[in-house]
Parts: sequence; structure tokens; C-alpha cells
Amino acid sequence: MTTDVHVRELRYFATVAEELHFTRAAERLYVSQPALSKQIRALEKQLGIELFRREPRGVSLTEAGTALLPHARRILADWTEGAAAVDAARAARRGTLVVGMSTSPGRGGLLPAIRSRFTAAHPDARLRLRQVSWEDPTAGLADGTADVAYVWLPLPDAARYAWTVVAEEPRVVALPDTHPLAARAEIDFADLADEPFLALPPRAGVLRDFWLAMEERQALPGHAGRPPRIGAEIAGTEETYEALVAGLGVCLVATGNAPLITLGGVTTRPVRGLGPSRYALARRREDEGRVLVRGYEEACRRVVGQE
Repeated sequence: MTTDVHVRELRYFATVAEELHFTRAAERLYVSQPALSKQIRALEKQLGIELFRREPRGVSLTEAGTALLPHARRILADWTEGAAAVDAARAARRGTLVVGMSTSPGRGGLLPAIRSRFTAAHPDARLRLRQVSWEDPTAGLADGTADVAYVWLPLPDAARYAWTVVAEEPRVVALPDTHPLAARAEIDFADLADEPFLALPPRAGVLRDFWLAMEERQALPGHAGRPPRIGAEIAGTEETYEALVAGLGVCLVATGNAPLITLGGVTTRPVRGLGPSRYALARRREDEGRVLVRGYEEACRRVVGQE
């Protein structure tokens, strides 16, 4: 038996088998009756056996036609599902990808470099950036308002997410120029532990703890179990700068973010005794199969040299 049977020929065969009448089948298929008859004859010739008995008032299936029909229907159903999957993929490529962030990536043109690679691979897709308050450490991933997001690690409910680290940077302390510790070139974290700190909102959870250096704080002699002094809560860059200038407290920031708040009256100093911060592009684990999410993630990995 030849294998060069096309989906169209199987569709013609299945339609005639359902109608058992060439004229009605031709109307369903939007082809002429002679053209349909010719295609069925050609299929029978390819297979080397008759599929229909031609009768004065219509047609009936032969044994070969009856045997072929369920297989033809299954192939057509599979093809319909496959075509739908292709359509969905095409629609996904033409969709919009929302990129959440609470802090702009900056860092040597990282964002435009990733955008350039992504749009080259997905020219029909649209990117939309969404700025999110620091109250949401997932930058829109948790509530579904972002498809991918630039976030600081650790993330609350971390098992829900996968991420690519794009920067690992030391944590430095930001403090007013007039603060006594600003005169030092480098500061031990132990000398900061009793200072009032600016803190993320409580909703930030483990990320709030990270920027308060809770792990390092609890390891200091005499500090285990002691809560930090909170001078004010902050949910954005401008709030942080204003709180620092007002002398409400000090705060830890990543080196790459220091230029955002070291304006007039604020400085940063290196801190001994702290681990680094990690900035990452994250996505929900269940979105791994989404075309645009995967495409943006791949573009990010290429730019940061992880692929």
C-alpha cells in the first residue's frame, strides 16, 4: 500500500462515507461532485482497492472502506488537534508579554539587550513593562499581573518559581552624609546592627528579612532573638531617599542600585560580614511551556552568558 495519502484525500473519503452520497458530500466539502468523484477514484487507485460500491441511489462502503474509516477519522482528529496547537502557538508569538519589575535592571544595558534578542526572535510579540511596588516581592508573578519579572532573591513561596540570576552584587549600606559611620571607608555589620533600619513592608516576607540581614544579625553575639530597630517602612526608591535624608534610618542596597539613592545628602559604604544580593529574572513554573515566556527567558540567558 502506498503511503502518499494526503489529509485532504482522507477528509474527502470520510465525508463521502458519512453521507453515502457524492452530491451531498461535495456540498459539505464545497467542491464539485465530479471533482470529488475524481479524488475518490484517485485514492482507490493509490490503495489498489475499491472503497465504495457505486449504486443508483448513492454509495455504500466496501469491506476495505469500512476497515479504513475509523483510522481515517482518528488521523483527521489528530490533525485537527495539531493544527489547533499550531494556531495557538502562532497566537502566542503575536501576543503581549508583561515584564514586571520593582527596580529597573539597569546594570550595563541589560534590559535593552534582552529586549533586542527577544524581539529579533519574536518580531510579532509586544513587550509591556509594569512597575510594581516593593510591597510585592514577586513583582506581579504571584497575582498573575506579570508573565516574567525582575526580582530580588529570596522569593516568598519559592517553590512556585524558576529563575535565572542576572546579577550577584555586594550589599552596601546607604546612610546620610552626616551619619558618624559615613566617615569610615568600610563598616562592620556588627556596628550597624543597633542602628534604625529602613525596612520593606511586612508583606515582602523573606525579602524584607534579607534586606534587614536577619540571618547575619541573629549570628551576632547578643543579638539572637532580638528584632531589628525599624526606623521607617519603604516601598519605593523615592521613599527610601527621602527617609535617608530625613535621618529615619539606614538601609542595605545592592551595589548596582546605589546610584538610584546616592543623590544629594546620601552616601554608601561597603559592609564587612554580609553575603551578596542576587537579582534574577523569574517566572512561574507552570508557565514553562508558554512560547513568549520561554523566549524571553532564553534571551535573558544568552545575554548574561548562561546559554
